[in-house]
Amino acid sequence: MIEKLDAIEREYEMLKEKLSDPNTFSDRERYVELGRAISELEPVVEKYREYKRVLEGIEEARMIIEEGSDPELLELAKQELDNLEERKEKVEEELKLALIPPDPNDERNVIMEIRAGTGGDEASLFAADLYRMYVRYAERKGWKVELIDAHPTDIGGFREVVFSIQGKGAYSRLKYEGGVHRVQRIPITESSGRIHTSAASVVVLPEAEEIDVEINPEDLKVEVFRASGPGGQHVNKTDSAVRITHIPTGIVVQCQDEKSQHRNKEKAMRVLRARLMELERQRRQEEIDSKRREFVKSGDRSEKIRTYNFPQNRVTDHRIGLTIKKLDSFLDGDMDEMIESLIAAEGVRKLSELKFV
Repeated sequence: MIEKLDAIEREYEMLKEKLSDPNTFSDRERYVELGRAISELEPVVEKYREYKRVLEGIEEARMIIEEGSDPELLELAKQELDNLEERKEKVEEELKLALIPPDPNDERNVIMEIRAGTGGDEASLFAADLYRMYVRYAERKGWKVELIDAHPTDIGGFREVVFSIQGKGAYSRLKYEGGVHRVQRIPITESSGRIHTSAASVVVLPEAEEIDVEINPEDLKVEVFRASGPGGQHVNKTDSAVRITHIPTGIVVQCQDEKSQHRNKEKAMRVLRARLMELERQRRQEEIDSKRREFVKSGDRSEKIRTYNFPQNRVTDHRIGLTIKKLDSFLDGDMDEMIESLIAAEGVRKLSELKFV
């Protein structure tokens, strides 16, 4: 890590030198770019320089203690050494935090997909509960929710629902929701009062901009059809619903929520871009770290991450072993305690991978 910090400090000084070059002032775009890069590195460099000053102080105190000629000076040096050793540990942790690379997608909006899993009608009702939970959480944060596609059931559930949440930092907080959610409760259709277990899967994708993903129009198969709903509800008399197939990957997306075919196509393209960006992210991750690959492919997508137990009014996240005994308020969007704990656990994991040498 020391070598990495030395390299960052050298880069910081090099960027400052370039910024002070008279030729840079005439290139406004380059000037802004250099200023941004310097401001990103500055906190790390300042903290590293503080760390080096602490190490120098420790060395000086040790030299005084080794000489040990003046009893009064010796006592002061021992106290100073204790203080500096304590400060060194704190600055090391602060340096590690500063070195953790931010997720480049954290500030993006998200596309969320919820699908009913095992459990039949009860699973579809649970999918609807999860959808309402995220909508209410978004409302608490002042974020905007936009429905993209939904396949409702006759009893008020969802076989599948796709929606976007737009707001600053939405992905940074909702990215931990991806995976299989399990519910334990007595279904409304259960006459014997037995507790059933059902499940729904949640996918969370950072929303891609057009510049993030290049899509060749020739790679798309666009179909239009009439929107439909349960029991003949919300049926359009025109072909406004849109289904788009990305031929190279086989990804299929559709939207029928809007009355306008143009708006449905626009929403479907947003989902397609998000899925393609996620596909590319996973491909790059596979090349970098096979262990991390398995976590992304199975841990985030197929393994059970959370259980909602209605009889005991509790929700448990199995990744961090946290149980919150206020399921009712949690489903009403009061999710911050859980999300903050997941963020903290991720920070601890990343810190554990950083070592001073």
